[in-house]
Amino acid sequence: MAETSQLELKAEKQSFHFLKQKSLSSNPLIKSIGQVLCRVSNFKELVKAYYFEVILYLYRCPACDGQLQMTGPSRCSCSSGHTFDPTLEFQQSPCCSAKLVRKTFHYACSRCHQTVPSRFLFDERLFDKAYFKQMMEEARTRQRKKREELKLLLASSRSDTLLLTEDPVLESIQGLTEALDSFIGINVALYEISQNCGFNMDYYRGHMLSVLGMGTRLFSDLPPIMEDSRKDKIWRFVTLIFMQQEGDVSLTQYGPDILVERVENEAYG
Repeated sequence: MAETSQLELKAEKQSFHFLKQKSLSSNPLIKSIGQVLCRVSNFKELVKAYYFEVILYLYRCPACDGQLQMTGPSRCSCSSGHTFDPTLEFQQSPCCSAKLVRKTFHYACSRCHQTVPSRFLFDERLFDKAYFKQMMEEARTRQRKKREELKLLLASSRSDTLLLTEDPVLESIQGLTEALDSFIGINVALYEISQNCGFNMDYYRGHMLSVLGMGTRLFSDLPPIMEDSRKDKIWRFVTLIFMQQEGDVSLTQYGPDILVERVENEAYG
């Protein structure tokens, strides 16, 4: 009787979902959503063009005094072909009344380095490839210098050769055996937890290496593996921490993000 009731309840739920989907598919608003989105997109482009037309009406080309028009994100040109960044040319910081400088994802005051929103961006996000490339090269240079300094430090602190005249006995050091057993137990527990929750670090490590190659990427740009974005972000971060300990990658804080750099080593080769 109980099994029959459950089957009937399941059938009712399926029937309800089917009727709901059928009702939604016949809804004229749902059927026309593509046209609505297209109209909204076209209207947004018209508003964007009108906004830049009004903004640039107040300015002229500093080289030829010609009229300006926007040709790209924070990029304008005149009829003579002069192209430049209008934010750097015309806008000043409200804090210090100083010129602005480009960062990777924003503009900043050249004096106090405070972030300044651009009047010449309309729902776009600034991305300065040249500045980003320069910052990555500087980060790689710092990492190479740090590794060289660490090698020199380790070489200078290396102990002399230890000559053993007899086999070592672990029991001769009080508490060493218990400490080793405890350490191994912790690793086993961590492995069991990762297996029970469906986390495969080797799979994530292979994914990271294939994505990075021998290059550098931001953590936020690494593609996910699983649908649960929160869990996937946690597993990617945990994997990268272990990969940094193994010398596979180098992690550098980059504002609110993390710069992930592939480290060249003998094992990779």
